[in-house]
Amino acid sequence: MLLDSDLVLSALRALTPILLAALGGALCERAGVFNIGLEGMMLMGCFTAVATSWFTGSPWLGVLAAALAAGAYALVLAVGAVTMKGDAVVLGVAMNLLAVGLTGFLLRTVFGVQGTFDDPGLAGLSEVAGFSPLAWLSWAAVALTAVLLSRHAWGLRLRGVGEAPESAATLGVSPTKYKYGAVLASGVLCGLAGAQLSLGNVTLFSENMTAGRGWIAVVAVMLGRALPWGVLLAALLFGLAEAAGFRLQGIGLPQQATDAAPYLATLIALFLTTAKRRRTTGATT
Repeated sequence: MLLDSDLVLSALRALTPILLAALGGALCERAGVFNIGLEGMMLMGCFTAVATSWFTGSPWLGVLAAALAAGAYALVLAVGAVTMKGDAVVLGVAMNLLAVGLTGFLLRTVFGVQGTFDDPGLAGLSEVAGFSPLAWLSWAAVALTAVLLSRHAWGLRLRGVGEAPESAATLGVSPTKYKYGAVLASGVLCGLAGAQLSLGNVTLFSENMTAGRGWIAVVAVMLGRALPWGVLLAALLFGLAEAAGFRLQGIGLPQQATDAAPYLATLIALFLTTAKRRRTTGATT
């Protein structure tokens, strides 16, 4: 399949939710908190964005509400994993499952529908030069996060907390404060990712509409080694896979096969990365 301009544009649109969530996951990783609750936070952002846009008529209020709601939802992970020293993986899985059930319940309670809420009166995000403003924001966030982590005192302290929390504490840096900040920031970014997915990529809410994108964002963090530019490249890979899947569906392939394209790309990328790391480790021992 040729990498034409339409495919690239589709990929850039598809990567935005994954990129925003993955940047949040990267911040958590740098702070020493393994956040696999990105999927649930995104889903909460999706529903909140649609509900707020519907009742207020303003998609930007929907974006703001999504960021706040997902940030508040991230407190579950912050309190559980940082304050109470619980298992972050177990908490993340529980948050993902809770978000699926809670948003499905709210869909029936608030809108009185089951499956999908798709109303012509729902206001979505308008495009600026071919892309949603949140897409432009996500690309700017990559550069901002890179500078923050490499040059700014807050970013350097955050990395110190993730790498050596005891040493950071002896220097007067509060690991708890920085871990909370990273988790809450990841929630806000996931809320923006959810708003982009439900008001930018499409203009609707359907049950479990994140469809694994939060998990793909976790993989993007791993492939990119929690480095902003690495995360961008990994997210772009998955965006290309999703766009290619839609293209293949358009030429007659079954939807089930094309829907699997991003996840197949995930498995291949993980396999190749793991194999490369093993070869590197073997060569140095």
